[in-house]
Amino acid sequence: VKQSEEGIFIGRDKYVAEILKKFDFSSVKTASTPIETQKPLVKDAKVADVTPKLSYLHAVKWVFRYLKGQPKLGLWYHRASPFDLEAYSDSDYIRANLDRKSTTGGCQFLGRRLISWQCKKQTIVAT
Repeated sequence: VKQSEEGIFIGRDKYVAEILKKFDFSSVKTASTPIETQKPLVKDAKVADVTPKLSYLHAVKWVFRYLKGQPKLGLWYHRASPFDLEAYSDSDYIRANLDRKSTTGGCQFLGRRLISWQCKKQTIVAT
């Protein structure tokens, strides 16, 4: 975190280095874009089951390569910008008809910047 007269900068270089090390991506080539431009991801059917595909793994690896090449990117909060914390959540019970386990998710914004998100299938049965 760096503070100045103009605002606050929150870097993510340490976090990116930890993630790259954890998944053994410290020595890969970098990518200049966050997603491969020649192979865009295809939108899933509206209510299709989520089944990880090899193309998704390839997309995540591409993002890791992009992050490796952009270690100094971070979040900039100008002194005059809004500093409101907003949180949103949702749950999905439609896919719980087989095992009765719901999926929940949420995202948190500081000002207009996404700072955290999560999505998880619950480990216990919904009652």
